[in-house]
Order: sequence, then structure tokens, then C-alpha cells
Amino acid sequence: MALNATIFKAAVQISDMDRGYYHEHALTIARHPSETDERMMVRLLAFTLHASEALSFGKGLSTDDEPDIWQKDLTGAIEVWVDVGQPDDKRIRKACGRADQVFVYSYGIQGARVWWEQIGSKLEKIRNLTVIRLPVATRELAKLADRNMRLTCTIQDRHVWLTDDKESVEIALETLKAPIVSMR
Repeated sequence: MALNATIFKAAVQISDMDRGYYHEHALTIARHPSETDERMMVRLLAFTLHASEALSFGKGLSTDDEPDIWQKDLTGAIEVWVDVGQPDDKRIRKACGRADQVFVYSYGIQGARVWWEQIGSKLEKIRNLTVIRLPVATRELAKLADRNMRLTCTIQDRHVWLTDDKESVEIALETLKAPIVSMR
């Protein structure tokens, strides 16, 4: 018998000083049975970094042709595609062909470093790709996971603080690959 996703609710107050975005989001997050609390919270973190009214969670681990998070315009065209983890280069190339902007948030102690060493040179010429490595502190995000979360997120100078009423976790973003800007 297949296991069902576990539903989490999160009220997240976002203060993104880097983008000038201040808003509260009421989110419903479906955690796949094989997904860890850390991965789910990294998805939530990625959501806060791109938050907008049009941003939404994809179907996640159960669907290969959808990202973890995306934003579509009114015509259905994909504006932003966000994956977390260590996707293969074929998936990333396909995403870059389908979306205006693609973001990958890689995490894990050694896995993220080894993954980027193996894949980075294959992706260096892709113009609309940003790859961010998250620090070991993502493990601490799992402590914030709760079926009903009330979180405050502050973003400033490429640092993110996620806080509930008991814990606070600071995440520093490290850019491994930035999008290529054309000079015209």
C-alpha cells in the first residue's frame, strides 16, 4: 500500500530587505513519504527567497517534469523554476529550456561539493541558471519542522534567518554559478 504525503501548514512572515519584499504567506506543504524534514524545510527556505503571490510548490519528488517550486505567468509560461538537492545535468538543462530563470539550491555536507565538482563544468555556459550551495546549517532547519508552523524569515545581505518561537537558524547563501548577463 502506498503511503500518502504528510501535510504541513506554515504561516511565514517574510522580510526580504534585499528585494524590498514584506509579506505573510499561508503555505500548505505536502511532504512526500521519502522526504526528510531537512529537505522539506530547504524547499520552504527556497520559497522564501523567491516569494511572490504567483509562486507555488510543485508536486515534488513524485513528479519528474515539475520543479520543487515554480512561478508561471498568466499564459502558463514558466518564469521561475526552483529545484533543491542535486539534480542531474539533463534535468537542469531541460529546466533551463523551459523556464526564464532556473535556481538550484544544493545542500548536504560533502554531497553538494562533490556534486558540483562533477557537474559544474557541464553547466557553465547556461545563461539562465543560478546555483546556490547552502551550508551545513540546513540540518538545523529540521528542528523548525512542525505540522503547524509560525515562522519569521528575515533576508539581508545574502543571509537568511528563519525563526519560530523557540529556535533561530541562520543560513548564508554561497553562489556557485550566477546567470550570464549578455552585453548588448
